[in-house]
Amino acid sequence: MKMRAVVMNTPGKPEVLRPAEIARPVITQPQEILVRLKAAGVNPVDTKLRARGTYYPDRYPTILGCDGTGIVEAIGSAVTRFKPGDEVYYCYGGIGGTQGNYAEYAVIPEYVAALKPKSLNFEQAAAAPLVLITAWESLFDRAHLQPGQTVLIHAGAGGVGHVAIQLAHDKDARVCTTVGNSSKAEFVNRLGAEKVIDYKQQDFVTTVLDWTNGQGVDIAFDTVGGETFNRSISAVRYGGDLVTLLQPEDTASWKEARTRNLRISLELMLTPMHQGLTDALRHQGQILQRCAQLFDEGKLKIHVAHTFPLAEAAAAHRLIEQGGMTGKIVLTID
Repeated sequence: MKMRAVVMNTPGKPEVLRPAEIARPVITQPQEILVRLKAAGVNPVDTKLRARGTYYPDRYPTILGCDGTGIVEAIGSAVTRFKPGDEVYYCYGGIGGTQGNYAEYAVIPEYVAALKPKSLNFEQAAAAPLVLITAWESLFDRAHLQPGQTVLIHAGAGGVGHVAIQLAHDKDARVCTTVGNSSKAEFVNRLGAEKVIDYKQQDFVTTVLDWTNGQGVDIAFDTVGGETFNRSISAVRYGGDLVTLLQPEDTASWKEARTRNLRISLELMLTPMHQGLTDALRHQGQILQRCAQLFDEGKLKIHVAHTFPLAEAAAAHRLIEQGGMTGKIVLTID
């Protein structure tokens, strides 16, 4: 049987993403489920994989898209957590080795998925998994955020940033965040940020030190990289944590970080999928289960800024690459 998908045959500009009809995937392992996709999230990592090549450069054509949500169509013989008709969301595939979610159907291990939050529609659910897992692992698994601590979250209006603010706020932490304009400042204030810094108008290090009476924050969460990581070192207290999603540059202020006894943590939520780390993938599925509760309790929201039909994946990539995105972009699948 055939399905519609957006296929990539070679790295390049957004135009390499082309609609196609390909064979529908089938269950081959006892713990797998077949999902009829209703929507797929589009993340900045998708644009990087498209432009530079996937984790598996010898495997083309390929289908991008790590985030998916839809309805369970069929289950393997050992599946215990789901049944046909269940609505699920997950982050799996899309890095080159396993089919991604820019498609009508996907086959995934049951343990990476969770029941879709009842309070979210499919577009909202598709926007959530990658950013939720990234923010959760960064704040709780890496930095061990505790109630009452202060945390600096960079790019608070972005995909990862806006859920990180809410997760930290729900933990009763005090949140400071950076944004680029007044509309984004209003947005993050509504999410629970106590202190908002317009990084174009204010020096974030000076402002953070003033906010913390000269001590620095307990935790800084860098979602930007480069000079933002470098300067964040000065904004963290002695013995504090700095978590980054990007690879630090060789010219980073490592001497100052050492002098301040900082714990530097690196976060790449795709590693368990790339390395086949089953326990870590199960943990990510459990994160989505916990976050589904938070959504349905009204403690967590996801902001979808734009939606595109599946066939217009290239347009979605162009919009992300313009930068300055508030929230997430989603592909809808009829």
